[in-house]
Amino acid sequence: MTHRQIAMAAVLLGLLCVPAHADDARDISRDTLAPNDGWAAADGGTTGGSTADDAHVFTVRNRSELVRALDGGSSTPKIIRVAGTIDANTDDDGDHLDCADYATDGYGTSKYLAAYDPRTWGSAKPSGPQEEARQASAARQAERIELAVGSNTTIVGLGSSAVLKGASLRLQGANNVIVRNLELRDAYDCFPVWQPNTGGLGDWKTAYDNIWLRGATHVWIDHVTLSDKGHPDEREPTYFGRNYLRHDGLLDITNASDLVTVSWSRFADHDKAILIGNGDTATGDRGKLRVTLHHNEFESVVQRAPRVRFGQVHLYNNRYVVPAGAHDYRYSVGVSTESAIHAENNAFHTPGHIEVADLVKSWNGTALHQSGTLFNGYPVDLLAIHNAYNSGSERDLTADVGWTPTLHTKTDSAATADRAVAHGAGAGRIP
Repeated sequence: MTHRQIAMAAVLLGLLCVPAHADDARDISRDTLAPNDGWAAADGGTTGGSTADDAHVFTVRNRSELVRALDGGSSTPKIIRVAGTIDANTDDDGDHLDCADYATDGYGTSKYLAAYDPRTWGSAKPSGPQEEARQASAARQAERIELAVGSNTTIVGLGSSAVLKGASLRLQGANNVIVRNLELRDAYDCFPVWQPNTGGLGDWKTAYDNIWLRGATHVWIDHVTLSDKGHPDEREPTYFGRNYLRHDGLLDITNASDLVTVSWSRFADHDKAILIGNGDTATGDRGKLRVTLHHNEFESVVQRAPRVRFGQVHLYNNRYVVPAGAHDYRYSVGVSTESAIHAENNAFHTPGHIEVADLVKSWNGTALHQSGTLFNGYPVDLLAIHNAYNSGSERDLTADVGWTPTLHTKTDSAATADRAVAHGAGAGRIP
């Protein structure tokens, strides 16, 4: 073989070995939820924007393009493909906006703290010029980062590095929505409000969830990664003796939302991960809030993984990781008013100072079904241990939650699922 032939062969071999470009990867934008894959498969299933015509298939690279594609939350079938990183905190020209850009009417953090210091203000709800300025400033930020997602919509990330930064996706009254293969990070609230009477000592309240389902139905969230990446709350200062929180939930499912499947997703580095049902008195949630959570990873999450009121929630094949240095961990599974959690084959990894009894917390809950649980590699009975260790402070839970899941994929052992989730959950990992 001549030198020229060798060179040509090397070029051809190089071409054959070049990795496929992200745009050449399998197109998932018209995928629909598989039959029986959790509650979102009930009553006709979840198809998102799979029927969209070519005029309503968008590839978006910045906030302005994303807003145009969302079309004000319209119900027209649409597919929105996110390319690269989109920052919601930008103006119409694409320039980044920070908290100072949103502040108006004389608002300032130091002024706000001086005005409502409990030592001088007392325990009354904040009011007056600085609270009014905070509300006006917050409204300016909300206008930029709260993005309405309408019915019959699919939002997918292209390739393995699609990111939506600083945004809060709101599915309010929406039906038939799919969100897949997307990292959503740092829904950062520039203007937390002080609530003097919360929790007895007062607390800071933030406004934005990375994804908020409010009266939404038939929603499939799959292979997403949600976190505080960029602004972890642990680095925020303490004001009035309380951490100055900047983030609310990663995923909230409230206000009679129903028929939701959350699969193969990663929830990380956050305080409150998933809230299902937002109030003990929200009796309109009865018969709703049917949610399946399977093959998800919860890593460095302090609480609400999930916390449930009223809903029938199937929690199976999930992986929980509490890091060694986590001294603020509170619980993983929250059993609240009229909740009916059917938990099976979940795996927990914790450091030595966290015990099995710490994994479940009950507020007015009455029942929890559990089976196949692994704790640091050993099989345990979450229900029996919870009742034995917490009987003095919480009522005993029964095992009868009143229903048995029938809509689900193959249920693996906790050990098998643990390994699969560790390698397969999150954005950029769709097979």
